[in-house]
Amino acid sequence: MDVFTGVGVALVTLLDADGQVDAPSTAALARDLVGRGMRAVLVCGTTGEAATLTDEERANLIRTVRAAVPSEVPVLAGTGARVTERAAELTAEAARAGADAILAWPPPECRDLAGYYAALAAAAGNLPVLAYHIPWVSAPGVPVEALPELPVAGLKDSSGDPDRLLAEVGGYPGATYVGSSALLALAGPLGATGAILAVANVEPDLCCAAFEGDARAQLKLADVHLATRKGGPAVLKQILAQQRGAIALSRPR
Repeated sequence: MDVFTGVGVALVTLLDADGQVDAPSTAALARDLVGRGMRAVLVCGTTGEAATLTDEERANLIRTVRAAVPSEVPVLAGTGARVTERAAELTAEAARAGADAILAWPPPECRDLAGYYAALAAAAGNLPVLAYHIPWVSAPGVPVEALPELPVAGLKDSSGDPDRLLAEVGGYPGATYVGSSALLALAGPLGATGAILAVANVEPDLCCAAFEGDARAQLKLADVHLATRKGGPAVLKQILAQQRGAIALSRPR
């Protein structure tokens, strides 16, 4: 069973004026985005600047967002880490906090992907685990040919590689979620399960339309996609400051 179908948001983590995590404002953003068509919410992912969060902040964000969005909308938690033991610990904590599914990139240069994801599956209990291919965070990432042997429900692929997307959708039986807002108008019509997108924080309607195959919507996303690709969550927070008065702060890594 797919974790969800359609477009989900890789949620930013909003801060208050003192640089502390503003969980209520982050949850309010998630609730508004669900009202605009988001079918899932990823908390504490790379867009959520998870590396800057304490374990307590992670758990509080998951609990607060889970309470804010309808029960039928899954809340995913990012738990990737550079060592298996840490990723398993984060996964168990996310499950206790109320996450509905897990998304995790593997340690860089991981030599035992199957063992890594088996450890996370054990820590997750009955929650589905998605692999995360994001090679600039965790090189070389998750090879397409390795996917069928991994104990995961599917993957998120943020590489932006259309050849890889073709291979995933055409040859991998698990769920494929595209993570690049440059490929939506290809991914949706091609048969991808869904998308998990940073840009959906600020352009949820265009993301949904593009995933449904609207080439004009895809083109309208170009500027914000490219800006986000270059500047990361800080760019999204600046746009949210203009859209809804959010505070455009990020913590130093």
